[in-house]
Amino acid sequence: MLPNHPPAACPLPSIDRRTLLKSGGVGAGLLGLASAHAPLIAQDRATGFTHGVASGEPGADRVLLWSRYRASQDTSVTWEVASDADFTNVAASGAVIAGPDSDWCVKAQAVGLAPGRWYYYRFIAPDGSTSETGRTRTLPQGPTERFRMAVFSCSNMGFGYFNAYAHAAEANEFDVVIHTGDYFYEYAPGSYPDDPVAGRDIAPQNEIVALTDYRLRHASYRSDPDLRRLTQLYPMIMGWDDHESANDSYATGAQNHQPETEGSWDVRKAAAIRAYREWLPVSDDPWAAYEVGDLATLFRLETRLTARSRPPSLQEILKGQTSPEDMIASLTAFRDGDYRDPARTMLGQAQESWLASGLARSVGAGKPWQVLAQQVIMGSISTPPAMAGGVTEDMPDYVRQRVLAAGTASRAGLPLNMDAWDGYPAARERLMKSALAADANLLVLAGDSHNAWAFDLDLAGERVGVEFAGQSVTSPGFEGYLPGVDPRQLAGAVAAHNPQLKWANTSQRGYVAVELTPERAVGEYRFLTTVRQKATTLAGTRRFISGAGERVLKGG
Repeated sequence: MLPNHPPAACPLPSIDRRTLLKSGGVGAGLLGLASAHAPLIAQDRATGFTHGVASGEPGADRVLLWSRYRASQDTSVTWEVASDADFTNVAASGAVIAGPDSDWCVKAQAVGLAPGRWYYYRFIAPDGSTSETGRTRTLPQGPTERFRMAVFSCSNMGFGYFNAYAHAAEANEFDVVIHTGDYFYEYAPGSYPDDPVAGRDIAPQNEIVALTDYRLRHASYRSDPDLRRLTQLYPMIMGWDDHESANDSYATGAQNHQPETEGSWDVRKAAAIRAYREWLPVSDDPWAAYEVGDLATLFRLETRLTARSRPPSLQEILKGQTSPEDMIASLTAFRDGDYRDPARTMLGQAQESWLASGLARSVGAGKPWQVLAQQVIMGSISTPPAMAGGVTEDMPDYVRQRVLAAGTASRAGLPLNMDAWDGYPAARERLMKSALAADANLLVLAGDSHNAWAFDLDLAGERVGVEFAGQSVTSPGFEGYLPGVDPRQLAGAVAAHNPQLKWANTSQRGYVAVELTPERAVGEYRFLTTVRQKATTLAGTRRFISGAGERVLKGG
């Protein structure tokens, strides 16, 4: 139990999901691109503190505070941080302007705080009304015996309830929340999923493309009480994956962006980034490092929009090929050629250099853990033969084609998912070499895949670290694509086929609880019984341990 009880839940104001939030003062380059299917913009009539509170970007002496206050004009809103819930011992305070240029969102940097402490915070309007009371925590400084993180990814509202968020809030046992991306999804309602859970509708009623679209999608997600509660209780460290902009995004485009109908990718990307930074307690830095006392350095990486090269496409490589022999020949030529191109990057040169230097500094400071909080799986996975055996004619055509292409790629010595680190082998090798050169003890956190994976990471047989790749909050995993295959058998077959993979769960949703001590890192995969109804009962857990300096997982 944490030393301070969480503040009581406050009533959650409703949001009209059928309207767009109208705001003025927005740059023409961002707002000028209207969605091709956008409904008429209507005035949002809710005023006051409309979407709760959140905090993030913790440091030893600071934390970033967030809320939203809507008024008829620019308004100065004050904020307070105190060591007690009654705010009798105020440690920091200030004022910030809420206005339409930031969609009425306010962010304040509270500094001068004590390290490793719980604090309470609130925002106060000119009329004396207050926001919900939030709770936050600074990072420790100096000797640190324990640090606990709740790691989330892939929270698609349409697929069900955010029971994983609710469970972590009820557990009341973490120091920080890590969200590795896909905090929301860009698709139009009825697209993914095509049959959403009743009552889990979202706004706007179209794929989000313009700034107003992205803003309303953020507002829609923050209407969820479990998301609101989680962000009220813990500071967050967050990084976007692809769906915060568009599916399978990279620096110069995305699979789900069509310039001929949706305009400039640069404009859309800028709109997505702007709304993300308005609506969340995040800094404007694309990547950052967080010092956890003498225990760890946590590196938040950016693997999508800054420098990532376009991912390879197995479908494009196999296009026009009809015989198995021709397919294997094309894939083999790709494997031995463009696949290993060192110019293809995930992080870009600037971020790679920053990370290499940061790893060396962290190790030099005597910290036993170097943690990478990033988006996509680093461990290597190729398709086992059993997966292709689960293909049926009643599957969606795109799923069937992907599975068959992945099976063919496996026979040619290529991985399952080219949109992960597996699609960028030279970039992954550079990262691992920098970790080995620094003698770092890597602990990699990932999301994106919707499934749970535990990896021992190595480079040509030399141990580099371990990876806890977490399951989704709600988005379906392989169980949704291969319904005719027993997921336990599938997970076992995948693990048996891939030397780095120690274990997998491809059918349950939840989150990962990670605990660091000077002696070990523990990852506990927590699986909820359902996402179709509100419930916080666990269906089970699976725990793995890595001793400091061992770079290998035990348990399972």
